[in-house]
Amino acid sequence: MHKNAVEAQALVRGLVSQGLPPTGIVLAICPPFTALAAAHGALEGAEILLGAQNLHPEPQGAFTGEIAGPMLTALGCRFVIVGHSERRHGMGEDDALVARKLRAALRDELTPIVCIGETLAEREAGRNDAVLEQQTSAAFGGLTTDQAGTTVIAYEPVWAIGTGRVATPEQIRSAHRTVRGALDRTVGPGAGSSIAILYGGSVSAGNAEALFAEDDVDGALVGGASLDPAGFRTIAEIASRGTSRAR
Repeated sequence: MHKNAVEAQALVRGLVSQGLPPTGIVLAICPPFTALAAAHGALEGAEILLGAQNLHPEPQGAFTGEIAGPMLTALGCRFVIVGHSERRHGMGEDDALVARKLRAALRDELTPIVCIGETLAEREAGRNDAVLEQQTSAAFGGLTTDQAGTTVIAYEPVWAIGTGRVATPEQIRSAHRTVRGALDRTVGPGAGSSIAILYGGSVSAGNAEALFAEDDVDGALVGGASLDPAGFRTIAEIASRGTSRAR
């Protein structure tokens, strides 16, 4: 919940003026709903894609205060974040609702960025793998391989979001492999390798090199660091160097 329409437009213009994105990566920004139209206008002619931070499962109806997928596509959105930890733990969204939103995104021709991740208490209790497997199977159960292949997953350990703490390479590697295995079991063999899995959790210009060096990390879901055009550009440039499959 940062930047009004005017501020967001200025931020986007700052990103565009730096020549983003670098060759070889897909770059998308997901501003607040009130800034989507302004951001879309500022992106004209640029190769940066637009996304939203949330959507309602239904395409229309008596849901005051909510935003439907067709409204987002009409504004030029290509992506939508689904099940961010701040919505799961702050807004009471459960696995069933996240699954409905994922399917709504696919229905409305949006690429869902499906967020999963364990809390600190769950990790300290040794339940992190079980939590990731549950969240993955709940979200992707019943999808075909083709449907699952049009999604993106973001592993965001709740304890690392906005805290300055970053999961270690070993923790990230293990989590991403757990998710890929859960996809193979839930959707079908090969599903895990066909889906891009991003890492999110205090990603910065200072730690991006180490993150993207991991073969199982396909990119990043950048939070606070995206508010600084110069720092965000550095992260994008590191992703483009080809040290991994980062996108």
